Amino acid sequence: MAEPLRWESKALLIKTETAYGTDAAPTAADAMLVTDVEFRPMEGTDEARNLEMPWLGADEELPAGLHAILTFSVELVGSGTAGTAPAWSPIARACGLAEVITAGTSVEYHPVSRLHEAVTVHFFIESTKHALIGTRGTAVVQVEAQKIPKLRVTLTGLWRKPTKQAPPAGISFAGFKDPQLATSVNTPVYKIDGITMVMRSTNLDLGCDVQGRFLVGSESIPIVDRGESIASVVEAMELDVFDPFDAAIERRKVPFLMQHGTNPGFITEIDCPTCQVKRLTGYQNNQKIVEWPLSLTPLPTAGNDQFTITLK
Repeated sequence: MAEPLRWESKALLIKTETAYGTDAAPTAADAMLVTDVEFRPMEGTDEARNLEMPWLGADEELPAGLHAILTFSVELVGSGTAGTAPAWSPIARACGLAEVITAGTSVEYHPVSRLHEAVTVHFFIESTKHALIGTRGTAVVQVEAQKIPKLRVTLTGLWRKPTKQAPPAGISFAGFKDPQLATSVNTPVYKIDGITMVMRSTNLDLGCDVQGRFLVGSESIPIVDRGESIASVVEAMELDVFDPFDAAIERRKVPFLMQHGTNPGFITEIDCPTCQVKRLTGYQNNQKIVEWPLSLTPLPTAGNDQFTITLK
């Protein structure tokens, strides 16, 4: 009897496409170090023939609009060198972000409204190779106290028939640096409306609306819209310090700023300069301490400036 395929024997290669929908042929050098992988290899719909027969019975269906969805987490760590893009750069760029590199200083990611880049994904489960072409996605920046900050990524790509092929030799994760936990020391800046707050968790959802578009003459995976949101759990404070109720009813716009990391090459800064504070819908009781589950909406002012993620 043949050996079973083992889920732990996975390899993920991702490379930016130069021409949309053309396999970028990622190699071992394009391997991604990820966690918590979920894979839906053959999404789509089933078109029933609805045949009229003189007897009862099931009807044949044709698979349509085929695509694949890959979800995983990647640790939110810089390259270790200020001004050098991280190894997970292709993933960020496939999520509707533009990359701006200032040599020796920083790598900045900000949203763009058109000309979104795409990637080719080769996902191996032992000797089964899945190829996702023209792939785009969305992500959530997840930061939680005493845990590793991560990007939770969902990629959607055009379907190609899986083949039997072993992953390439020489896979290396040398470009991925060791993470730091989110702690008071490692995450020295956390401010809403310029006020330093005690944070339990924060999620910045990029909110990309990724859809399959399957027409005659063209098949693609476009990002058709986006709507960012921030969900933060912080310790409650006196209302004369910060009043979330007044901020919500008056629709006040407040800045959000967080910095994780303290050493050059490992600093990640998330800056949302103009956020609407939404209604506070409840309190949380954690260790008998009152906490606020705050919801913020980053808003554009001049366009494509609702947030920046800067590695420096």
